[in-house]
Amino acid sequence: MSLIALLPGDGIGPEVVAQARRVLEALPLDLTFEEAPVGGAAYLEKGHPLPPATLALAKRADAVLFGAVGDPRFDAVERAFRPEQAILGLRRELGLFANLRPAKLFPGLEDASALKPEIAGAIDMVIVRELNGDVYFGDKGRRTTLEGLREGYDLMHYNEREVERIARVGFETARVRKKRLCSVDKANVLETSQLWRDVIKSVATEYPDVHLTHMYVDNAAMQLVRDPGQFDVIVTGNLFGDILSDQASMCAGSIGMLPSAALATGKKGLYEPIHGSAPDIAGQGKANPCATILSAAMLLRYSLDDKASAKRIEQAVEGALVAGVRTPDLGGTATTVEMADAILDRLA
Repeated sequence: MSLIALLPGDGIGPEVVAQARRVLEALPLDLTFEEAPVGGAAYLEKGHPLPPATLALAKRADAVLFGAVGDPRFDAVERAFRPEQAILGLRRELGLFANLRPAKLFPGLEDASALKPEIAGAIDMVIVRELNGDVYFGDKGRRTTLEGLREGYDLMHYNEREVERIARVGFETARVRKKRLCSVDKANVLETSQLWRDVIKSVATEYPDVHLTHMYVDNAAMQLVRDPGQFDVIVTGNLFGDILSDQASMCAGSIGMLPSAALATGKKGLYEPIHGSAPDIAGQGKANPCATILSAAMLLRYSLDDKASAKRIEQAVEGALVAGVRTPDLGGTATTVEMADAILDRLA
């Protein structure tokens, strides 16, 4: 029996996680679920966005299915207690260093993309994002300059070991796809990126079967719009990966469609939709559950090594979309539950 930790979080998180659980429970799998508060909801209930009991459950579980965190009500709270610190804490405590974010345009969603249908239809990539370094985890703070001006600072840094391990995830991911890897950096300006590029080139000698290219992040952002079909696997740092994966989601139709996996060494993983908590639509039944349901499929594939069940879920999502079922973000009228119902119908 495998234990799945459910951490719904804030905003639409509880709504979409509930539907993903329905899908998992519809499969003939030996799973058990435990739920715990996280983010703003946990701060209100327990006084901390990542309470000790929640962290203990995440460590004990075989995998974590995460909803979303974030609420403008907590913008004035001390940074250490803001909802977003929960996900950063989980990444650090669980050793989740590799984020896989697949971006694919499902058949029938060409009209939902901001790109021309013939361009959007070519989107099928994976963005491999490093999760434990960069400015998100570097020294940060505020100070006063000699002129008496307030100044904020965030330190970007990577060491070669951190780059090596995410590079290998990128190369291994490319090796089982089309054997093309594009490393994205800003080596013409940032010393951190120059080290990144040097290490990527060194690791590339271990993967002669994978074709490696390099691209500056500003050009990569442009190319994602101009010709996204040129990309198969992208490997990049924490900050650039955060931005580019959100951009890729809109190219693929909606941020409500993209799942993600945050992986540690071994089978431990945290799975979540890349969209935020969207408090403006929380409780209205408008949230698209597809990204969370597809995240559950990734959970089965990577943490439980059940590729067949993962494929069943992915095909059921595709079948519902091909049948024309759409939530509002995709131009339709289906509610969160109705979208999940359509997926469950095809899963059966």
